[in-house]
Amino acid sequence: MTESDCRSWFSAADLLTGDASAPVAVLGAPLGLGSITPGRCDLAPAAVRATCKRMSVYDLETETDLSALRVFDAGDVALEGLEPATALAPIVEKLAPLTRAHALTLLIGGNNAVTRPAVHALDPSLKRVGLLTLDAHFDLRDTDCGLTNGNPVQALLEDGLPGAHIAQIGLLPFANTKKAHEKAKRAGIYAASAAACRAQGLAAIAANALERLASRCELIHVDFDIDVIERAHMPGAPGARPGGVSPQDFFDATRLICAHPKVRSVDLTEFDPSLDVANISAFTAARWVCEALAGFVKR
Repeated sequence: MTESDCRSWFSAADLLTGDASAPVAVLGAPLGLGSITPGRCDLAPAAVRATCKRMSVYDLETETDLSALRVFDAGDVALEGLEPATALAPIVEKLAPLTRAHALTLLIGGNNAVTRPAVHALDPSLKRVGLLTLDAHFDLRDTDCGLTNGNPVQALLEDGLPGAHIAQIGLLPFANTKKAHEKAKRAGIYAASAAACRAQGLAAIAANALERLASRCELIHVDFDIDVIERAHMPGAPGARPGGVSPQDFFDATRLICAHPKVRSVDLTEFDPSLDVANISAFTAARWVCEALAGFVKR
């Protein structure tokens, strides 16, 4: 007989363990410096872990039960005072062994600059890895003024990641420049606008992008920039804009993506708890964790 649920509540946070043999790992990357819009994305890993205590481990719609799954909590990378350029080495150092030891690793940012080291951690040669981004922005700003959360994809191209190994979906009008769009075209990046994602479904677009990357790459990293979501539903994302995708579409795409066997690591970026209202963004981020795990158990 199970214990009364009025006496105990088994939450998503209870899936976290110190057992390094767990199939999934989670690592915090509280990088705050280097943001184009100054904020406190460094607070996100702690906020997401705390809010997971409010999430059940059972999805009644699909009868998915996560209670048997365990997730190794590797803690946070020490990034206080570090800029994106100097954060590369410590993130790679801690993340790379996790991606080798676990079938899926969740990296909780931090701003979007953590995506570059995440890709390097998965494949230092950048020859076998693909990158899928769910983002309102191309993140192809020039790097001559330094690394920021606005240019991790540009930096990866300069590092040697082939443009054909990159797919970017959820891109918004009036959030990107003509120059960035032309860069993406020249590089051979697969790009899908927010309008295309609404018309065909974000999950369907993600499936197409994954198929394209999987045909070229052995390993895939996925950047879930939370500002891809409609701003009205995402007050804690400084870069979110009107016209973004719905939270439900974001969740559906997350589950589909994390079910793919070549997806070895994912990140959640650009959540700033200091801007949140009534924990709307925190609950969305915690639900993302649950959806990622629900996708993983479908493998």
